[in-house]
Amino acid sequence: MFTDQRLFKHPYAWIALGFGSGLSKKAPGTAGSLLALLLWWGLMAEQPVWLQLLVIAVGFELGVRASNWMIAKTGVKDPGYIVWDEFIGQWIALLLLPKSLPAYALAFALFRLFDIVKRGPVGWADRRFSGGFGVMIDDVIAGLLALASAKTVFYFIAALPSF
Repeated sequence: MFTDQRLFKHPYAWIALGFGSGLSKKAPGTAGSLLALLLWWGLMAEQPVWLQLLVIAVGFELGVRASNWMIAKTGVKDPGYIVWDEFIGQWIALLLLPKSLPAYALAFALFRLFDIVKRGPVGWADRRFSGGFGVMIDDVIAGLLALASAKTVFYFIAALPSF
């Protein structure tokens, strides 16, 4: 658990902790993903794709820096309270999806599944990379897998004949 309150004075702590969502006593990653979804719904869902991609790219770089800073300050390799990686992964999972409750619920569930289970490329990245980049990259891959899966589900639903 994150205990050094002095670190809250630095903006990197607030970023790494997902504006405090990483301090959730139960399932901080899920709390971070949910806050990320709500922020995307309210602020980014109706923005042009180029701006969404820019926010994700800048957010990724900020996440690498904030995670490196937090790792250096706490000495913990990949602490569960760093949840900015969930923000970026969740935002990727929501990219290009319609702003609807079913689409966002599916993207949320798929992202959490891929992030928690860590099979295939997500697990490989989790084992292969370290530091701030390592904290972030497995969630990027989980987000891409969730997005591809959600788009596939909606493609097949749209192809179903109507009665």
